[in-house]
Amino acid sequence: MRQIMAFSAYFTITLCFSGSVFAAGYQDRASSLDEVARCRSITTDAARLACFDRAVAALDAAERTGEVVVLDRAQVRETNRQLFGFEIVNPFAGRPNLDQEPALDSIETTLAAATISSEGKWIFRLADKSEWRQIDSGDVRFRNRAGENVRVRRASLGSYMLTIGNSRAVRVRRQ
Repeated sequence: MRQIMAFSAYFTITLCFSGSVFAAGYQDRASSLDEVARCRSITTDAARLACFDRAVAALDAAERTGEVVVLDRAQVRETNRQLFGFEIVNPFAGRPNLDQEPALDSIETTLAAATISSEGKWIFRLADKSEWRQIDSGDVRFRNRAGENVRVRRASLGSYMLTIGNSRAVRVRRQ
């Protein structure tokens, strides 16, 4: 069972609201979290504890039903890494009073498999389960073996460059 602790200590939680993922910019935090914070202002111990019990039960229920999603910074970093290459609005950007996570400029992983599509372009499947399709028309020479080191980096105009081992960089798009 999950426990929610350290009400009097400062903590940082990133919340994503079901149905709206900050697409229009910063939004106020979930009312269930505001309710927990409001309990801190109650001066009598018994009333404050009763308020915390109600508020935490509501927050826990909201989290269990998916109405509120609670992520720690490590989960945010991993999510950002998994989303690298997709053109979406970052749901974790624009939150006030949070240290900004540095934008990922590249990822490093290994090759799981590479195949040629019906159009004669390479499709690269990486160990992190991401899939990248070649979008340039240059010849690609590389060691097509699982476990080869791969680096994907941001390039100009929203494109990405993929390098396997010491091969030349290939312009790719995330699938």
